[in-house]
Amino acid sequence: MTQPQAQRILYVRLPCNPIFPIGVVYLSDHVHKLFPDIEQRIFDLGTVPPLDFNQALDRCVDEFQPTLLVFSWRDIQIYAPVGGRGGNPLQNAFEFYYAKNPLIKLRGALGGLKVTSAYYGELWRNQGLIRRGLQRARKYHPEARVIVGGGAVSVFYEQLKTKLPTGTIVSVGEGETLLEKFLSGRDFSDERCYVVGETTPRPRLIHESPTPLEKSACNYDYIASIWPEFSYYFQENDFYIGVQTKRGCPHNCCYCIYTVVEGKQVRINPADEVVKEIRQLYDRGIRNFWFTDAQFIPARKFINDVEELLEKILAAGMKDIHWAAYIRADNLTPKLCDLMVKTGMNYFEIGITSGSQELVRKMRMGYNLRTVLQNCRDLKAAGFNDLVSVNYSFNVIDETLETIRQTIAYHRELENIFGVDKVEPAIFFIGLQPHTHLEEYAFKKEIIKPDYDPMSLMPWTAKKLLWNPEPLGSFFGEVCLQAWRQNPDDFGREVLKILEARLGKADLESALTAPIETKEKVLIPA
Repeated sequence: MTQPQAQRILYVRLPCNPIFPIGVVYLSDHVHKLFPDIEQRIFDLGTVPPLDFNQALDRCVDEFQPTLLVFSWRDIQIYAPVGGRGGNPLQNAFEFYYAKNPLIKLRGALGGLKVTSAYYGELWRNQGLIRRGLQRARKYHPEARVIVGGGAVSVFYEQLKTKLPTGTIVSVGEGETLLEKFLSGRDFSDERCYVVGETTPRPRLIHESPTPLEKSACNYDYIASIWPEFSYYFQENDFYIGVQTKRGCPHNCCYCIYTVVEGKQVRINPADEVVKEIRQLYDRGIRNFWFTDAQFIPARKFINDVEELLEKILAAGMKDIHWAAYIRADNLTPKLCDLMVKTGMNYFEIGITSGSQELVRKMRMGYNLRTVLQNCRDLKAAGFNDLVSVNYSFNVIDETLETIRQTIAYHRELENIFGVDKVEPAIFFIGLQPHTHLEEYAFKKEIIKPDYDPMSLMPWTAKKLLWNPEPLGSFFGEVCLQAWRQNPDDFGREVLKILEARLGKADLESALTAPIETKEKVLIPA
C-alpha cells in the first residue's frame, strides 16, 4: 500500500441536514496528530446545492487527487416526529394507515410515495457518489481506496455489504484506530469493520467494544486550513457547534442504538482539553455549543467530571456562551444545576419516553421519575428559565390507557415546575432499529421475522418498523391525525391536550410508582 506520508486523504461528508460534521473533523484531527505529513482535505456536501453534488465532488477530487476517500454517511432511516424528506413522514404514514376519510388516506399515500421515492433516491444517490468519487480518484491513483463510516453505516452495516464497491472498508462506530492502523500498514481486522467482497462482518460486530482512545483538543487552526467551507457554520449565530466531552453510554434503553455503537464503557475526555477546544471556537466568534455526547451525564458517578468541566469553563471567562445537550435529569444535583445555569445552558432534552414509572422500568431505561421531578425543581430554583424538550414515545412496550393517563399527569407536573410555555413535548413513535432490545422483543412477539430488511420502506414493512402496534395503534393514529388537523404548529401539546380530554389524567403518585405486575384490558374510548 501507499506509504503513510504519501497518502492524500479526502473526507467526504455525504449530503444531510446542515449539522456541523464533527465526525470527519475529529478523524482528520486525529490523523494529523499521528501523521503530520499526510495531506488531508474535508469536503462537506451538506453545504452544496443538490443539483451540484456530482460536479462539486468531481472538482474536489480533480483538485486534490486523493489516494484515500473517507465517506461519512450520517442518515438513512427517516422516521421523525416532524419534518423530513419532502414533508412529514410520520404524518404521511398515519394518514395512510389510520385516516377514515378516503381523500386524507389518498393524501397520505401520495405523501408516503414521495417520501419513499426520496428515501430510495438518497440511498442510490449516496451509493453513486461513493462509486463516482472512487472511480474519479483512480484516474490519478489506480490503487485508491475507500472507507465508509458514520451513524447510518454503523446501524445498517450488514445491509450495505451488497451496496458498496468491492474493496470498500466499512467502519462501524468510531474510526480513529481503524484509520490509524490502515495508514500504518498494520492489520486492522480486529477493529469493528469488514472489507466488502473480501471479508464478512463478524456476528454481533456492533456489540464489540470500541478501542479506548483518550482525545485531546481538536486543532481548529489545522481544520480551517484543510476545510475551505469551514466558515459556512460560522455565518449564522443560530448554529450550535458540536463538542464531545465523552463517549459511550452504560444504559440499556430498549430502543436505543447509541449504547451499542459507542459501547457501554464511558470514556471521559480531559476537561482541560475540552475547554481548550471550546476556547478555539469561542475565539472565532462561536457562542453556541452542543455537547454531542450520547448522554452529557450518563450516570451519577460521572457528576464530578461534569462539575469539573463546567467549573473550568467558568474559570476560562467564557461567560456569554450558550450550550445544550441530551441530559439524564435523574443525575442532576443542586450544585450541578447552579453550574449549568451559570455556564449558559439554554436548552436541554429529557428523553424519558414515558411519564409512567412502570413503562420506564419495562423499557430498561433506568430512570427514577420521582428523582427527575425533584432535580427539575432544583434546576428551576437555580434560575433556569429556558426551554426543556421532553421526548415521549407512546405505545412502545405494554402501553395501556392508565399509563397514558400517568404520562399526562407527569407532563403537567413538569409544566407546573418550568411553566407551560417552557416545556415542549416532542411526540415520537419509535423507528425500530437493528441491534436493539426492541428488535429482540419484536422477534419474540413475532411482529417481525429475523430475516426482515430494516432498510425497506415498503408499506408492509414500514408499518412494523414505525412502532405503533395494536390494540392502541389505531387509537394513537386517530389522536395524532386530530392533532395535525387542529393545531399542526404545536403538535406535541395538542396530542397531550386531546389525550387528556379523552382519558383524563392519573394521580401523579401512581405515575411515580412501578407495580410489579399490572394487567389491564385495553378498552379504546369511543
